[in-house]
Amino acid sequence: MSQPTIVLWAKEGCHYCQTLKEYFAKEKLAYRVVDVTHQDAFRSILQTKYGVSYVPVVEIAKPNSAQFTGVTSLELADVIAEIEAHREVVA
Repeated sequence: MSQPTIVLWAKEGCHYCQTLKEYFAKEKLAYRVVDVTHQDAFRSILQTKYGVSYVPVVEIAKPNSAQFTGVTSLELADVIAEIEAHREVVA
């Protein structure tokens, strides 16, 4: 299976963010972090894109795609389900 592209919007001291980082490490999922700590402009981007200013937000795209889906739920199960939906089977 081909891995999706994952971007984690996070901040220092965020318990939910840490849980996601640990899950990604355990599952050996590559991801990039956008650190919103002390970055109000980044929170404004989240507000514009997803209607939220809190983190974590996880953006997920299928391999070789620039179209991301944002997951704003704080439930790990919701993030996992979205990751699975964005995996591609490699023949």
